[in-house]
Amino acid sequence: MNKSIKGLTPSEARFDGSALRIAIVHARWNKEVIDALVSGAVAKLKERGVKESNIVVQSVPGSFELPLACSKVIAGSHVQAGATAGDLLGLTFGGSTSSLSKPAEVQSPPATVVTMPNTPFDAVIAIGVLIKGSTMHFEYICDSVSHALMKVQLDTGVPVIFGVLTALNDDQALERAGLGRGQDKGHNHGEDWGLAAVEMGTRSKQWAEGKFL
Repeated sequence: MNKSIKGLTPSEARFDGSALRIAIVHARWNKEVIDALVSGAVAKLKERGVKESNIVVQSVPGSFELPLACSKVIAGSHVQAGATAGDLLGLTFGGSTSSLSKPAEVQSPPATVVTMPNTPFDAVIAIGVLIKGSTMHFEYICDSVSHALMKVQLDTGVPVIFGVLTALNDDQALERAGLGRGQDKGHNHGEDWGLAAVEMGTRSKQWAEGKFL
């Protein structure tokens, strides 16, 4: 039997994700497969050093909603990065003397220090599972989502990892999430997407600084 030439060649470099902030946006259709893919991606992100607090997971109804969601999530992370904790919570921290003029019995309690994210997302993983049915719905969604996700990363400059399975049947989807029904359970592609997010997040930062290592 001929050995398949398909598959990703692992990078010779081991990328450190400890300084990265990554978002995962996933659809909720075909939940069993989605859950496995998300878990695989998260596991690899953590394995490469991405802190749990820097992994943000959001969900949307279906794959068609992924491009808009990814775009909004990227924009929202820039809002977070540009805001202080006081801005986001409606509080003022430090430098205020307004409480000094109040009687002691009505002074406000001390404000709680809140640590807010200070960096935008370095990469986003878009995860969906599309399984062909008996109508053209499958083809339209696959084509639209693929092009739209590419446009999001080109427009924002933030890597968007394409984690949308386009399977012809249930078995293909299960095998690509490591849940195959046969003796060979297949491979969880979510793991590949996690590694790709760390690599592209790191490389994009380096390229933006004019570094080509």
